[in-house]
Amino acid sequence: MPDLEPYIRRIPALRDLPPAALEAERLGGMTNLVYRLRGAGADYVLRVAGAGTEAYIDRKVEAHNSQAAAAAGVSPEVLFFDPADGLMLMPHVESTTMTPELFRSTAGAPARAGRAFRQLHDSGRRFEFRFELFAMIDGYLKVLEPLGAELPEGYHQAVGEAGTVRRLLEARPGELAPCHCDPLCENFLDTGERMWIVDWEYSGMNDPLWDLGDLSVEAGFDAEEEAELLEAWCGGPVAPAVQGRVVVYKAMCDLLWTLWGLIQHANGNAAEDFWAYSTGRFERCRALMADPVFARSLRAVEEG
Repeated sequence: MPDLEPYIRRIPALRDLPPAALEAERLGGMTNLVYRLRGAGADYVLRVAGAGTEAYIDRKVEAHNSQAAAAAGVSPEVLFFDPADGLMLMPHVESTTMTPELFRSTAGAPARAGRAFRQLHDSGRRFEFRFELFAMIDGYLKVLEPLGAELPEGYHQAVGEAGTVRRLLEARPGELAPCHCDPLCENFLDTGERMWIVDWEYSGMNDPLWDLGDLSVEAGFDAEEEAELLEAWCGGPVAPAVQGRVVVYKAMCDLLWTLWGLIQHANGNAAEDFWAYSTGRFERCRALMADPVFARSLRAVEEG
């Protein structure tokens, strides 16, 4: 356990507490260090930004969007945020941190996530940053270049083939709304009655259906679970154009996050085997893009 006292002393809500009174419990986190701090009547979550994340995360944007998400009622209150390095404090929420397995085995979990997303997307809040898929792919490739990172075989070819998607989305853009954009299952906290959403590092104005497609991929939803998610978000039957756009984004999120994983691999992040993570995501992307359902989904979006 690293020495947290230098961080604690920077936060007004914590600096007057004797360090010995606080018990620190390490929580999850793929790129950051996250701790639950308890003691002396306090119960908080402290996030220490991971080394190297400043190369691809704008902490000023994250600070604004985290506060806007809290104001929208979908994320806990931000008690402290230092945009200089991303140090953040939030209240601890009594809940279950979701995983893919929990999302698939907990009754009503996909629907609660769908309703939380709808509350965010309909909130009218304005996020800073425009999440643009292909601009982010270009940006991540630029981050990788000086790192000397190896790309999976066929990656540039896949980006070229995705040009069809790029042209379609330019011709048929989704209506922009505040979006999470990185809905890992672990970014959802389930109380059994509602879902809280946390970690707004990659958030921005985006097509809301990206959030739904990405979560479906992260949780490994089957057709029934995905339908539960989408029907809760739609408040009823799902239009073919909505379903089609979700399928397209399922492939595109794997194309993008392949590069994110390669950055972690190149930076020596030991949280998991990021080369396997990246190649697995890329293989899944290629398989979906080669599936006839992908071509049908493109047509549904075009006709939408």
